[in-house]
Amino acid sequence: MPKKDKYVALFFAILCVVLYFWPNKYEIRATSQKAIRCKGEVLKVDNSDIHQKGIIKIGTQEVVLKILNGPYKGKIFKATNQLMGYVDRDKIFQPGDLALVVISLNHNNEIVYINPQDIYRIDLELYLFLAFALSVVLFGGWVGVKALLSFVFSALVLGKILIPYILDGVNPILLSLGVVIILTTSIVFLVAGPTRKGLAAFLGSLLGIATTCVLALWITHKAKIHGAVMPFSEPLLYAGFAHLRLTEIFIGTIFLAASGAVMDIAMDIAASMEEIFCKKPEIRYWQLALSGLRVGRAVFGTMVTTLLLAYCGGYLTMLMFFMAQGVPVFNMLNLVYVSAEIIKTIAGSFGLVLTAPFTALIGAWIIIKNRELAK
Repeated sequence: MPKKDKYVALFFAILCVVLYFWPNKYEIRATSQKAIRCKGEVLKVDNSDIHQKGIIKIGTQEVVLKILNGPYKGKIFKATNQLMGYVDRDKIFQPGDLALVVISLNHNNEIVYINPQDIYRIDLELYLFLAFALSVVLFGGWVGVKALLSFVFSALVLGKILIPYILDGVNPILLSLGVVIILTTSIVFLVAGPTRKGLAAFLGSLLGIATTCVLALWITHKAKIHGAVMPFSEPLLYAGFAHLRLTEIFIGTIFLAASGAVMDIAMDIAASMEEIFCKKPEIRYWQLALSGLRVGRAVFGTMVTTLLLAYCGGYLTMLMFFMAQGVPVFNMLNLVYVSAEIIKTIAGSFGLVLTAPFTALIGAWIIIKNRELAK
């Protein structure tokens, strides 16, 4: 294991710790609330006040809960589960269910209200992540450790930098671009190390992301797409964040979402070119560049489809709704919600396609230049 790899991994591990403890006012606001969040077991329910109206249920469900952790561990409380008539938000508890319970307190630390907020899923998510982390490490070894570290670092950057600073009113496009550059740097150099392969993949990725950014800027304004097409965007405005520039946030999500696939194809090409050079060190620049292009052609064919399936999968019910209403395909393609997804897919795919020649040309130059300097 090269020492440089260890130093790079250690550097990003330290950054992860710093980011984890990095404060922001939204987390402080959440922790300053006089409330205790804990896990509770549903012992008994009373559904007599629940009424069915069509496909929705309204009314209240009385719930008896046993608190399983926190300062009220072992205590049994009665609580009310209010049904609002929203299929996606309402939940109906059954005996034996685990619930996320929010116990609201007053200034004297007396219980004011007990809310069984939702099914408790934190343990399941934690076990799933631990299983994922274990499989990555077992399969990938040291590379898996670095990949896992880049995963954690990316999640922390998104949660500690991107989201809170956009909420604070920082320019979403510049901030998203900065975050993508940070993530590209960390992911590429953590996985590939400070090598010729890593540098080629890094520069190719940046050029591909820059292309996606420019195209997203132009086509979003040309098509007059408003950022309110994003889920929960309007409620966010009404919650006291009317200063947010939703369209610029939408543009930022385009190249942020495409950056992962861009890095994939850049790393595939750079790694292949490095391997070719190791087997045939006398290879000429154009021969190596053409080899990289051929690899790129084979890879981006499936990558483009990956973006299409990812975006369509997220909005499948929307497409089903319009089709079920008998909306003609021509009209459907012109609807703002569908147009927004088409723009995301094409802009991301366009950057993905251009990443291949960018990486091939730059990577060949870096590798051949390094050979000439070594002479």
